[in-house]
Amino acid sequence: MSDTVIKVQNLSKRYRLGMREERHDTFTGQLMAMLKAPVRNFRQLQGLSKFKGEDESVFWALRDINFEVKQGEVLGIIGHNGAGKSTLLKILSHITEPTTGEVHLKGRVSALLEVGTGFHPELTGRENIYMNGTILGMTKKEIDRKLDEIVDFSGVEKHIDTPVKFYSSGMKVRLGFSVAAHLEPEILIIDEVLAVGDAEFQKKCLGKMEDVAHHGRTVLFVSHNMTAVRNLCQKGLVLKHGNVLQYSSIEDTVKFYLNEYSEVQKSLTYLPEEAPGNFEAKFLRAEIKPLEGNDWPISEGEGFTLEFEFLYLGKNETNLDITFHLIDEFRNVVFVGSTIFTEEQKYFSNGIIRASCEIPSNLMHNGTFTISRLLLVRNRGVVVYSVVNPISFELIPAQSELLGWMGKKEGIVKPKLNWSINHDSSN
Repeated sequence: MSDTVIKVQNLSKRYRLGMREERHDTFTGQLMAMLKAPVRNFRQLQGLSKFKGEDESVFWALRDINFEVKQGEVLGIIGHNGAGKSTLLKILSHITEPTTGEVHLKGRVSALLEVGTGFHPELTGRENIYMNGTILGMTKKEIDRKLDEIVDFSGVEKHIDTPVKFYSSGMKVRLGFSVAAHLEPEILIIDEVLAVGDAEFQKKCLGKMEDVAHHGRTVLFVSHNMTAVRNLCQKGLVLKHGNVLQYSSIEDTVKFYLNEYSEVQKSLTYLPEEAPGNFEAKFLRAEIKPLEGNDWPISEGEGFTLEFEFLYLGKNETNLDITFHLIDEFRNVVFVGSTIFTEEQKYFSNGIIRASCEIPSNLMHNGTFTISRLLLVRNRGVVVYSVVNPISFELIPAQSELLGWMGKKEGIVKPKLNWSINHDSSN
């Protein structure tokens, strides 16, 4: 017996977009259009479901999608807004029908696609739990057995007998996820709605999804949080404009997605009269450069230089420092660099302040990195001016057979450490 739980074959979905309203320059033309409107609107409504030919009103949300998910697997589905993720999940959840292709599902599907999905606003939280369980085909005894666990996990026990229409978005998400995850579905589908919850609840949800998968159930997880996707999923699928661009292991999928959508900007420069800033300082330049004697691209393990410039407008001589925050593609802070960490304090008056920071060799891993914050700081504590995401850059994998075989290991940095290893023979 096959352990494939979800099989999608040649799946496509198209919609007909609404027609633009006609506008007329004359009163008579607009009046005639209003008189004809009921007939025209009726014909347009009929036309929304008819596809005699392709024109600008036909929109393909999905095009020839193929993949399969095995029992106990967690599949991460990633892509920018408008990629087709929500349409795919709605088809898998039987909310909408595909235009062409087939979907084969083995077992009960529980989905949380939008805030409050599946909830009747006039019913209480408790009544909605029973309603959802009944829809999934569970008996009242089965739901009774799970009720306390669902309510406890959701954290809405004080409001469980209050109509759902009075719940906040966060409360709806917490109860909705708890219902979806605890009513023992064979397939659990979770969309980006977890972003509504707080950090502590998101952590609980990720742990619960992992627990569901460990018990042999299948999870489809849509998220823009690449760290969560990497930690939770075994395989990944990248959608763009309704097409599958990548379907492979989660590491390869995330790497492909980040490379596909990364916008590397190695330098940013302004003329003084156009530079952003305030009455006290203006930001002029940020740039990454290979070390002298090296060239682009910069490989992991190679050093490089970061250069920054500010125009200080203050008249009095003041202690000034430059600080930057470096993050990786998963928005982890790699380190904070600052002239504050040097012993000597520098004092400046009106003029251009330049700082150069050399990142040593054998420190950085490969990946895409961003200066997330660049600060000009007065008196080692007062931020004069702050710049967000001025530059980003990529360090490519080292070109060697050894590294190619080992692949990228865990860790934000990759220092070359001084080791000694000895062997003391007992013979």
